Amino acid sequence: MNIELTVNGARVRRDVAPEVLLVELLREQLGLTGTHVGCDTSQCGCCTVLLDGKAVKSCTMLAVQADGCSVTTVEGLAEGERLHPVQQAFIDCHGLQCGFCTPGMLMSAVALLAENPDPTREQIEHALEGNFCRCTGYANIVAAIQRAALLAREGRR
Repeated sequence: MNIELTVNGARVRRDVAPEVLLVELLREQLGLTGTHVGCDTSQCGCCTVLLDGKAVKSCTMLAVQADGCSVTTVEGLAEGERLHPVQQAFIDCHGLQCGFCTPGMLMSAVALLAENPDPTREQIEHALEGNFCRCTGYANIVAAIQRAALLAREGRR
């Protein structure tokens, strides 16, 4: 099937089999390996990307379902050398350890902050319910998202 979508701001056309997952298209055909595959069952959230601005798990979505849509991966967050506030906040607050879950956490955080620029701790925790981290215990991840909200409100993008 021929599909056309926008990935990180660039138009992409591909011929894909109907059973190809969005995560496979991103990683294997487009080389965007920042989107991770952790469980293949949509439980861990490592594969989270933004589809038309909404957080979705790309390991359980067919690539053909993204036809005509805009997809943002973790590679699409920074503007050149300038990190997205969520990326910077994860660094500042030590919101990662091994880094495997980080792309999905970042994308879920970006989606949350786009919808709610000043979330409470409880709202952040709720937004992360579909993302698992086996290293950090979440305290620094939540702190990073709170910091990112502050940076964004201060106009640091």
